[in-house]
Amino acid sequence: MDMLVKLYDLPDSRVAFERLRERGIQIRRALAAEKHKIAAWVRATFGDGWASETEIAFSRQPICCFIAVKDAGILGFACHDVTCRDFFGPTGVEPKARRNGIGTGLLFACLDDMRGQGFAYAIIGGVGPAAYYSKAVGAVPIEGSEPGVYRGLLGSRWS
Repeated sequence: MDMLVKLYDLPDSRVAFERLRERGIQIRRALAAEKHKIAAWVRATFGDGWASETEIAFSRQPICCFIAVKDAGILGFACHDVTCRDFFGPTGVEPKARRNGIGTGLLFACLDDMRGQGFAYAIIGGVGPAAYYSKAVGAVPIEGSEPGVYRGLLGSRWS
């Protein structure tokens, strides 16, 4: 299912970013010169599908891929406006780095960026952890949205 987020009513993200900074983790927009490294990391960690979407994020202006970095290593990534405009995702955090607020920081980075580009709402496509998104940013289910835009995706259960 897909979920809808009111970007004009997001919680304050500053606390989430500060907690990450205290742990030496930086959330930032990816740079064009990092495309090959980030796409390779996403491919190795999460698979070809998400790597393809991540590569699309580098064709947008501004680049719509954010990364979590510590000690020059990637801990996580998040993109928006890749599968469809106004969509958040894909996003993922290195399994060993989970439960540290990195996913929330990446979520806020993307949603703040989308709000800054003039969107009032964002769609989180193909949600897995619905309760998390509901709690973190007040996302609500979009009725009848499964499989949504992913209908006909090659190699999926909806193809």
